[in-house]
Amino acid sequence: MSENTVQITLRQQKDYRFDVDFGGGIPVLAADEPAPLGSGQGPSPVQLLAAAVGNCLSDSLLFALRKFKQAPEPIGCTVTAEVGRNDQNRLRVLKMTAVLRLGVAAASLQHLDRVLDQFEAYCTVTQSVGLGIAIELQVIDAEGVRLK
Repeated sequence: MSENTVQITLRQQKDYRFDVDFGGGIPVLAADEPAPLGSGQGPSPVQLLAAAVGNCLSDSLLFALRKFKQAPEPIGCTVTAEVGRNDQNRLRVLKMTAVLRLGVAAASLQHLDRVLDQFEAYCTVTQSVGLGIAIELQVIDAEGVRLK
């Protein structure tokens, strides 16, 4: 049972460059494959996937902390997608590693252990993508302490 639908439209501009229209007044995004297929005039599909995972994790962590009236800002996130060949010698995203960085020290945040145990389960994109691609998650505070 679907609670919502999301629809985007892609329009080919030239070769592997497409305009991605999100509708609703959101600016159109140019997406492109890197050379030698495309000309790299926009993020590639793998970059867009990594961005979606990182954005969703960041949103989920921020939401969970704000639920407890905590201010972790600014949150940062780096997602690394490992691309390689599968058993059929086809390029695939084999693994993703997401590193979330809190903008404050862990000691300044209440209920952090509870948030770290739960926020990932509420990330729609990561939980969906994670069914097919291994996703490793790390959370680091502003002092460089690894929390998860």
